[in-house]
Amino acid sequence: MKLYVIIPLCALLTFTQQAPPREKCACELNNSEKAFPHEKLRIVETNVSDCNSNITPQKTVELESLLLGLERRLSQLNKDVQILEKEDDGELYGVLSLYVIENEMTEIKQLIDKLNSTTQQHQILTANATEQLGNYKAEMQELEKFDTMQVIKGQQVNSALKADLFKCNKKMNTTVTPTEPPQGTCQRSRLLNVTGPRVYTAGEYPGSHAYGAWGRDPRPEEGKESWYWLVMMTSSNRYSNYVRFYSSLSSLIIGVSVPGNVQIHSSNPTTNTIQGPNNVLYGGALYYNCYNQDYVCRFNLTTKSVTTLQLPKGTRYNSKGNFCHLEECYPYTDLDLATDESGVWVVYTTTQDFGNLVLSKLEEGETPVLGKTWRTSVYKQSVTNTFMACGVLYATRYINREVEEIFYSFNTVTGQEKFNIGIFMNKMSTNIQSLNYSPVDQMLHAYCDSNMVSYKVLFG
Repeated sequence: MKLYVIIPLCALLTFTQQAPPREKCACELNNSEKAFPHEKLRIVETNVSDCNSNITPQKTVELESLLLGLERRLSQLNKDVQILEKEDDGELYGVLSLYVIENEMTEIKQLIDKLNSTTQQHQILTANATEQLGNYKAEMQELEKFDTMQVIKGQQVNSALKADLFKCNKKMNTTVTPTEPPQGTCQRSRLLNVTGPRVYTAGEYPGSHAYGAWGRDPRPEEGKESWYWLVMMTSSNRYSNYVRFYSSLSSLIIGVSVPGNVQIHSSNPTTNTIQGPNNVLYGGALYYNCYNQDYVCRFNLTTKSVTTLQLPKGTRYNSKGNFCHLEECYPYTDLDLATDESGVWVVYTTTQDFGNLVLSKLEEGETPVLGKTWRTSVYKQSVTNTFMACGVLYATRYINREVEEIFYSFNTVTGQEKFNIGIFMNKMSTNIQSLNYSPVDQMLHAYCDSNMVSYKVLFG
């Protein structure tokens, strides 16, 4: 049985008309929970930020660099003492040898003093940081009590699950790398990884010159096997007119240049002086981009003479073919000189190649000669740096402020290009202005915003 209720429309209208006018109402909300201490959280965040700025990877690497420099200097001193004991003639040779040893001991003392000072600073910093971290942990645990909905706990669980998922995927997708025959121009030619930094130092002029290059001579003159060289762009971050030498790694770290400067010209810049940071030293000669020209200059350190080589027509120079990343380009990096086990190479680009990297081998001689040339399909302005190792060209690109990636290789023996190298370098500063590979000790020397950093190169 269905019941129907009929309400006249007039009744509804009457009800609407008779409704009392709306009145304002006010509600009082009482929160039983404690007010969140925003100011306390802000103070903790500020203190943690200050702590992070004080404790940086650079400080750790600085200590490791000093220890490495001391180790090498002591080894060299031991060799010099043994030579003196065997060959001392009691006359002029002995006097000169003692003078050399005295200088080495002075440098070692300076290095030890700097090491002691750095160690004491680190101990104080570590003690303060430990105490501060304990306080911050207690304060954050106290603040977590205000998280009544357990949002933070949920985020922590999610982070742990994401990490486990990443490990699982990585394990499932791991494939066995097939055995490859040696490629390039030497046995250790397949680049596996770059570790480090092994050395990090501000050197003799901390923060003074943002652009430059440094490294070792792969084919040094006799008696200069342990020397390091440094070229800083002393004028407008673009030009230089001398190369500076250090007798050892420890001398470089503590900033004692015993050999000193070798000057190309008294003016800077001028004809045949240095333009751009991508320079190398090989066989007692400095190779670099000549000022205001599409030329490679070769400066003989012994005769103090300069010879030149003009690159092919259409070569871009004067900051028209730079290394770049999305945020900026590195000025006057048109020509990149590189060394490896076989000699000197030059990386550049031309208008005919539409901005792609071009690689040429420089034949040895008092006057450089352009040898065989290879053309690649990688665009130069998508690259931040290049270097050579075992006849293979490698290119890097900017990932972020902390990481640079070796992403590309070109094998000059097989002609094979690879765009998936995927080797990541941990940076000590935002930019890497130059990279030089040293086949002497398989180190990669980087000049980074006025700092000198080196990485160990691992081959298969």
